[in-house]
Amino acid sequence: MLNLAKYLNEDPPVVAVGDGEGEVDDLTAFSITQAWEQGDFLYRNYILNGLHDSLYRVYDVYKTAKALWTALDHKYKAEDAGTKMHMVAKFLNFTMVDSRSIVTQAEELQLIIHGILAEGMTISESFQVAASRKS
Repeated sequence: MLNLAKYLNEDPPVVAVGDGEGEVDDLTAFSITQAWEQGDFLYRNYILNGLHDSLYRVYDVYKTAKALWTALDHKYKAEDAGTKMHMVAKFLNFTMVDSRSIVTQAEELQLIIHGILAEGMTISESFQVAASRKS
């Protein structure tokens, strides 16, 4: 909407200054560079303003919107993958035991399945039934 997404993918423009073909004068080069820096500054700060204060201090060191976004992307995609793997492991390692109530254990399994679904993963109903029968 603000046409600022390009700052997440593009590096600062390199403008050739001179009199040759494809080159621009000093004023135009300065204007292009300033326009890009202003947009990048705005977008970087839009992202930083969306972070909690404790995270702001951590990510304020990134000088461009692209570098900031890349750092956040790597951090939270890795964390997301770890959460998904944890939920799958809990599901696959779940076993029913005789010493606990069946209702309690069924509720525990339902919570694990709900966590998997909340992570955006799907489990077929036939797989859920077969997995719960293995115990």
